[in-house]
Amino acid sequence: MQTRRDKLLAADLFAGAGGLSCGFLQAGNCEVVFANDIDSSAALTYQRNHGGVRFYSGPIEDLSGDRIKRDTGLRKYDLDVLLGGPPCQGFSIYAPKRETQDPRNRLFLEYARIVEELAPRFLLMENVPGLLSLDGGGVVDKVYRAFSGLGYNLHHRVLYAPAYGVPQERWRLIFIGARKGEPLPDFPRPTHRAPARANFTGGREWVRLLEGQMSRGMQQVACLEDAIGDLPSLAVGEGEEEMAYPRAADKLTRYQAQMRDGSPCLFNHVAPRLSSQNLERLRFIEPGGSWRDIPFRLLPAGMKKARRSDHTKRYGRLSPSALACTILTKCDPHWGSFYHYRDDRAITVREAARIQSFPDRFRFLGPRVEQYRQVGNAVPPLLAKELAESVYATAVYGVEASALVV
Repeated sequence: MQTRRDKLLAADLFAGAGGLSCGFLQAGNCEVVFANDIDSSAALTYQRNHGGVRFYSGPIEDLSGDRIKRDTGLRKYDLDVLLGGPPCQGFSIYAPKRETQDPRNRLFLEYARIVEELAPRFLLMENVPGLLSLDGGGVVDKVYRAFSGLGYNLHHRVLYAPAYGVPQERWRLIFIGARKGEPLPDFPRPTHRAPARANFTGGREWVRLLEGQMSRGMQQVACLEDAIGDLPSLAVGEGEEEMAYPRAADKLTRYQAQMRDGSPCLFNHVAPRLSSQNLERLRFIEPGGSWRDIPFRLLPAGMKKARRSDHTKRYGRLSPSALACTILTKCDPHWGSFYHYRDDRAITVREAARIQSFPDRFRFLGPRVEQYRQVGNAVPPLLAKELAESVYATAVYGVEASALVV
């Protein structure tokens, strides 16, 4: 099978700051021609970093396939791949309440509507693994029925970001579909060795599948210190939104050099302020430790009632020799291990972005709380890059999926 052009044409819905787009562009064989998101701060970040992409800032309910075709000059069937990440909060294990009635859980139907109106060759939709167990698997059944009714074959897999070089414990659910008559793209095989564990329903099966694909000859994923250890030390409140790199490091790790490549300076490296109470708590937490290291008298009221086995990541200090925990939309110590392993502070937006595998040249805009949210909501670009390679291999060479889905 031959493609009609040198690069695949892609559009990105629910794009946020642009993690999927960033990875697809890094692959070098894709061109993103259109993107959409309702969030104004994320829209500013996306457009700052992807200046050549036509962007619609507004609710997807108000976006039509005709608008996309008009803005890009494409016709129906011209688009190679439609990307999308419908909001996942209603599916997440971190959500306060997971319900099938949550309106965010139905936004994939808006994505499906755009699929129907554009009829791309392929589609790629991402979410959190919690979707698999929602409503006893009923939500996933609805996803399959929706796209089958539109003439698409579909399969899914839960992918582990460290297996693709991302230095954090992060799992993402990926759906890949192909218009009937087209070969179905396979999921990328791991490129890195990484310790894997899962905290969601059915996670053990995905861990076993992943471990069966890893080999000793693979490169080991970078530990946290090898990922962010070259960034300047800061005290609480120190740093700048734009600053020069410190004096050239004697030796950068492979990952650090990869993240620095092409960046003129360092963006978004400002240490958030912490309350005096949290600073006092932090004095007792060693790297790799958590709330269990804090004296009882200093614990928050709710944590005083917790069992020692509960909330294992809360008020955690990152370990330099391990992977980071999942980067959330709030790098708040109350919710996870977000204290720096060396400095007495929480991690910066830039450190969170490094952990997500955003290159240093990628600048986040908007209030700092919005910057953290943009980073936490994103698909890690290195994972997205491998997905782009898999779709391209199918689109150009007809390489079809062969691996079984758990």
